[in-house]
Amino acid sequence: MSDGQEKTEEPTAKKQEQAREKGQVARSKELGTLGVLLSAAIALIITAPQFALGLESIMAMQFELDRNAGFDQMVMFQLWPKVGSALLKPMSIFFGIVVLGAFVGNIMLGGFNFSMQAASPKPSKMSPLKGFKRMFGPQAIVELLKGLGKFFVIAICSYFLLKWQFPKIISLSEGIQPVIFADALKLVGFIFVLMVLSLLLIVAIDVPFQSHKHHKQLKMTKQEVKDERKNSEGNPQVKAKMRSMQMSMVMRRMMQDIPQADVVVTNPTHFAVALKYDPNGRDAPRVVAKGRDEVAARIREIADEAEVPLLSNPPLARSIYYTTELGHEIPEGLFMAVAQVLAYVYQLRAFHSGRGKRPKKPSSELPIPEDLQFDEEVG
Repeated sequence: MSDGQEKTEEPTAKKQEQAREKGQVARSKELGTLGVLLSAAIALIITAPQFALGLESIMAMQFELDRNAGFDQMVMFQLWPKVGSALLKPMSIFFGIVVLGAFVGNIMLGGFNFSMQAASPKPSKMSPLKGFKRMFGPQAIVELLKGLGKFFVIAICSYFLLKWQFPKIISLSEGIQPVIFADALKLVGFIFVLMVLSLLLIVAIDVPFQSHKHHKQLKMTKQEVKDERKNSEGNPQVKAKMRSMQMSMVMRRMMQDIPQADVVVTNPTHFAVALKYDPNGRDAPRVVAKGRDEVAARIREIADEAEVPLLSNPPLARSIYYTTELGHEIPEGLFMAVAQVLAYVYQLRAFHSGRGKRPKKPSSELPIPEDLQFDEEVG
């Protein structure tokens, strides 16, 4: 709903696409009419020789009939196939060109568009009251003015064209068959073409008018633009709910992966990252869980319950947290630091299984590149 607002905004791509689906495209009846008439005139000139031969053949057949044939009703039915075969080829070419011209003329403005919604019957168009309003509405007045304009333009052009070509029309009576037929049809086609071209003035006015009218109808109010953007982007509350659900699913999967981790590096309180490494694979260690504050506390709690080693190293914990996404491999710059941590974890496992002595914890100053170091307050 526009709520009384002015339509000052340009139509969006979505609004234009919806309009095309409804069959609402810019169309000019005058351009379509020009296409039909001009193609008919050109087709008449092209097929004139063939029409002349066909008409000559038909006249010859009629003159060859004897007196008794005029009283035989079956003769007419016998002549029809011959008449049809004589005119079949020129008529096919003629109507083929006209159909093509009609199609091109009607899609030149607005392009080709087929809409089932526009083709389906609408009860509103059957309303007598609405039909009466259309008959005497602004659009009807515009169509009336265009009709009068076409009438006067064609009438004036016809007068001058006939006056110009009158000597040629008179000279046709001096011709011979079948040339006279071809010349007459070509002359009619030539006059027809010039008469049709006189409609270019009306078409030149109507096409920009219809384009402007269609564009104006598609314009939107500021509120319509906002509503469309809101609908296309989704309701903020719904999107927030979906994000919350997605985060919950990620958190559940993350917490389920912690017991399979090799080590959890902590801050020790603000950050926690769980790392998993497959010695038999070719991949680098990757992050299976990470979080800060309450999430970090939950990671430490699950790791402790699953007897996953916890190692406090604030610089490394912050570096992994800020540089590595969940499920991704750690950056190459942290390989040396994480390798020392994993070596400690493997030695610790051996100690607990009775296959070695207790290892020393890695140094608090692990080799972390300067560009991968982060302060406590970052993020």
